[in-house]
Amino acid sequence: MISYLIIDDEHIAHDIIKGYCDLLPNMQLMKNCYDALEAFDYLSKNKVDLIFLDLNMPVLKGFEFLKILQNPPKVIVTTAYQEFALEGYEYNISDYLLKPFGFERFLKAVNKAIGSVNQKVVTNEKSEGSNRIFVQSNKKHIQLETENILYIEATGNYTKIITTTETITIREKFSTFLEQLPKNDFVQVHKSFAVAPKQINSIEGNIIFISNYQIPIGKMFKINILKLLR
Repeated sequence: MISYLIIDDEHIAHDIIKGYCDLLPNMQLMKNCYDALEAFDYLSKNKVDLIFLDLNMPVLKGFEFLKILQNPPKVIVTTAYQEFALEGYEYNISDYLLKPFGFERFLKAVNKAIGSVNQKVVTNEKSEGSNRIFVQSNKKHIQLETENILYIEATGNYTKIITTTETITIREKFSTFLEQLPKNDFVQVHKSFAVAPKQINSIEGNIIFISNYQIPIGKMFKINILKLLR
């Protein structure tokens, strides 16, 4: 379960963010905070995994709040002011959402943040686990464990995700989706294919065999295969 906090002085912003989060599994709202001081008091006694943070708030601005916050959780900034984007990344925020934002853009931001949260949990507990991401297919939002992905394939403006149990097609560019996946767990082997190395059964010539599938190796990506074989 991903616990989160909304910090924004506008009630409608709370409604939009909570409405989007309610569409996703495993997202739990802990508190609605309407200024940074209220959030600071809550976080001094409680922990959350993720904060949705507005910047232009009374008394204490968003970045000023981050400066005084010790060991902050993952942060997704939500603001109408694009000019603060570069400054925001100095605070190692997960993503920067410019209001008004739609659900698809919101989903990408949550994917990035949740991936980081899950990895942190795995590292701290020193136990096995996997990153999880949300994908949208046929108006349905599906949560995937990335360790179950065999490979991904570009098909125009769509991407096919082939897992151990099913094939899912999403309306997202191959390169964009590949960026959301854990970098060390997937390798691009062709302009239209990326594979999970741990799923490879064998490599013969310019063909990778994974389960019952055959994936071509592109000339420009042979160096990636050589690195795997070392």
